[in-house]
Amino acid sequence: MRRKYGFDPYLALIVAAAQFVIAKGASWGQRSFREPLDPYAYGLLLVGPLAILLHRRFPLLTTAVTLAANDLFLIAGYAYGPSFISPAVLLFLLVTRGRRLMAWIMAGATLVSFLAYAWLMGNRDLLHSVWILTFIMLLMVLAELVRIVRERRAERERTAEEEARRQASEERLTMAQELHDVLAHNISLIHVQASTALHLIDANPEQARTALSTIKTASKEVLGEMRSVLNVLREGAPRAPTSGLDRLDDLVERSGVKVTLERVGSRPLPSQVERAAYRIVQESLTNAARHAPGSDVTVRLEYGEHELVVEVADTGATDVPLLSEAGSGNGIPGMRERASALGGTLVAGPSGTGFQVEARLPLPEETT
Repeated sequence: MRRKYGFDPYLALIVAAAQFVIAKGASWGQRSFREPLDPYAYGLLLVGPLAILLHRRFPLLTTAVTLAANDLFLIAGYAYGPSFISPAVLLFLLVTRGRRLMAWIMAGATLVSFLAYAWLMGNRDLLHSVWILTFIMLLMVLAELVRIVRERRAERERTAEEEARRQASEERLTMAQELHDVLAHNISLIHVQASTALHLIDANPEQARTALSTIKTASKEVLGEMRSVLNVLREGAPRAPTSGLDRLDDLVERSGVKVTLERVGSRPLPSQVERAAYRIVQESLTNAARHAPGSDVTVRLEYGEHELVVEVADTGATDVPLLSEAGSGNGIPGMRERASALGGTLVAGPSGTGFQVEARLPLPEETT
């Protein structure tokens, strides 16, 4: 309540002070042809400031009462000028607070009352009537301009807030997708390596030890990724995920399959392209470890002028038994969605005895 009505008391106080000060000066300057101020005059001058205090609750009534007090002030013969301030302020407030039709009706009533008073006093000068009309029109046009500026500013702020919320939601959605990919990759890797360790623990303890070491590394990473993302979400400060091609060597090393990494060319990449390429390679290696254990995998990155080509191909399962169950089937659609989101394409399917994934991600022109 204090916030809503906080400005009105100060405005009322300013208007009251201005009217009393101007009334004193105007009364002295017009003492030869207007009545001196008395308690009745000061009471009429107080009507406007009091109306400002109640204007939000009773906009029409307070404006009408203030206009009536102004007319009574003039009819009583007091000085011209001070009683005009309150009606002008209330008409201005009507417009800026959204009561436009009411404001223009009351402005018309004000114009009629002023012109009627002038004619009753014998002042039928056309120039005087035009001056009154001009003053009221200028006041109303100024109020309309202020209203338009305020509405546009409020609309810009509302749009900016909605855009900020949308971006925050998109960033959180992206982070959730990143977390899903990290979990899917590492848990699949842990599952495959655990199955391998169980299979080889009696016949080949050293290979089982290597598989268990891979499980330890993968579980440590997934815990770190989860902690990092959850901390960011808890703090309410979304930020872009950081996985990029600079971490590709680490990904290959702990993938659980034999990988040959090839890079053709080099150039700076947008962060979103780096993340997409990294996740596509990650998901492809997860699929190779799950469905073609023991195969040789080739990862090839070709940095072209207009696109980045990512190829991941495996030679197919060898004599190592298939130790993992079928996955959820969301890996390839997820990779294809990442590529499509950047305007690229992804093709995945059998290639010889193995399987191949090829993604083409468009790149912006290099600037020098």
